[in-house]
Amino acid sequence: MKKVAVMIFVLVLVCSWAYAVEFKPPVLRYSVAPVIQYDFDGTTLKIPVTVSGSPAATFFCVFTKDKAGTVGEVRNGYLGWHYVNNIDTSIYISPFTPLGIGKNTIEWNGKDENGKTVPAGEYTYYLWGYDYQNQKLFASKVVYPWGHNWCGIAHIQELDQNGNPLAKPWFLYKNYDLDWGVKGKWVLGNDPEDAALIETCNVVWSQDFYVEVVAVPVPNKTTDIFVSGGIQPSVGNSRGVVRFNWVPNGNATPVTTWGENGYASIPEIWDSGSGPAVDNNYVYYLNQTYHDLTGDVPLSELVYISIDDGTVEQRKDMSDWWCNVADKAGDGQLNGGPNGLSARGGNLFLGSHSSCLVQMLDPNVDDYLEGVKWSNKNGDYVFDHHFLVDDSKPWVCNDYKVPPFWTSFQGDANYFCIGPLYDLGATSFALVGPDGSSIGNFAFAGETASRKYFDNYCDYGSPYDGIYTDNTSSVSKDENPDQIPVIGLKWIGHDSVKGVLTNQVNVEDAPSAFSVAQNSPNPFNPTTTISFSVPEAGNVSIDVFNVAGQKVDTIASEFMSAGSHSVTWNASGLSAGVYFYTVKAGGFAKTIKMTLLK
Repeated sequence: MKKVAVMIFVLVLVCSWAYAVEFKPPVLRYSVAPVIQYDFDGTTLKIPVTVSGSPAATFFCVFTKDKAGTVGEVRNGYLGWHYVNNIDTSIYISPFTPLGIGKNTIEWNGKDENGKTVPAGEYTYYLWGYDYQNQKLFASKVVYPWGHNWCGIAHIQELDQNGNPLAKPWFLYKNYDLDWGVKGKWVLGNDPEDAALIETCNVVWSQDFYVEVVAVPVPNKTTDIFVSGGIQPSVGNSRGVVRFNWVPNGNATPVTTWGENGYASIPEIWDSGSGPAVDNNYVYYLNQTYHDLTGDVPLSELVYISIDDGTVEQRKDMSDWWCNVADKAGDGQLNGGPNGLSARGGNLFLGSHSSCLVQMLDPNVDDYLEGVKWSNKNGDYVFDHHFLVDDSKPWVCNDYKVPPFWTSFQGDANYFCIGPLYDLGATSFALVGPDGSSIGNFAFAGETASRKYFDNYCDYGSPYDGIYTDNTSSVSKDENPDQIPVIGLKWIGHDSVKGVLTNQVNVEDAPSAFSVAQNSPNPFNPTTTISFSVPEAGNVSIDVFNVAGQKVDTIASEFMSAGSHSVTWNASGLSAGVYFYTVKAGGFAKTIKMTLLK
């Protein structure tokens, strides 16, 4: 009888292993030369591009390079919608260009957006793309992100407490199906159907504290989080940020040495949530009152809270950008937010469903106006309000009652920014470039005209990179009643790359010989980058072998241009140990040892 019981246990265990399937998305990647030579002589430039993972709707962009100081402050576009401040700017953005998996060619005639020939020189080029053909994949079928909130709905953590890339990033979200204060944590790569892998934490600070916005991890201390919310108006009418110590599947404990018993308070009019976002120095919070339709007081502030002790150190006035008397006179509202806030690369990205304005800000510049790197307002049909020809309030920007609506605004590693759109037909998101230039409104495959609550980038070279979005947009409005989210977190392929376009290649930069560098990082887990140079265009192969000399993977086998290249290898399917990679190009070959840790 004991043997039978043991066998049953083993069978159950084996079956559980058999059905536990790790989420491994087919990550979209571009492979293209980092330096491209072009004579700017009126001929058509043909750029070899290899796409892996999935087909890509691609945009090729040409920007000025190292000209920020000469650009200065510029306003252009219809209604002066576009403002840039001492940053490099776009001179050409291609139309939607579909590229398939494998070898492709991007062509450019050397002309700018006005059809004028671009002068010879050195420029920055970008490729940005997303999977426009395949349906979104479930990263989790069991998480239940709360969607009815205008900002801070979810956060993807990419780095560990030392600032190093995580082997597996994790998704932090507001948990709808549990108590109001409970937050959920989901490790990307988990079995999408295993609800037991959800980690929760109850973050109630006091019975009067209204926990509103999703937690944001504290840099360099992964057990701490920040949560914004407020004291109910009937009790104290203040808002702010609480610092908690995250207790897995338990009750969070306030960090009482931070702020006032863990709470950094900003007295203000009660309104919708606005942050927080963090860097190594500050917690950033937004103070605004866009619901006040009758008031005459402009209010839009960026609040700096010390990450060390919770002291409110600065309050920068943003009303010159986010408040508009003319909009109120036009039956809109005086104050337009912002109420959406995210951070990447030392910059803040600001947006609001209550305004047409989106913006990138360097918060380390003392003067707020000088810190604004770009702003995009009405006039380009991206994030615009009241743009229809027969609109009764033509081009009124500050108006939270009119579509399109978007509930998050984020930049990827190259600062291409997206925000999810709804009530604008079967669109998925709006896209602007690294200088705020309009690129357009686009749809994922199978999109519907339903609510869409968040689009979160994961973009740091991991095997989980892509755009993560709620599952609400997989159903119609009739199937998804107002304010009720749908279970699930979905993934779609995305990538962007940056390189140099030049009419000259310095002798010292030109690859005069075949070379292969040591992979980095090494040891690694589970991804690493292999860099190499080839002296002339031709077929290149990169194979991986184990210590027995057996080939375990082919990283690349394709035609590549002369120059420097790099590829990323994901070894998550292999066991720890020593491996060798061999790069072959023409008559050259080189083999180097690397170590995989688990």
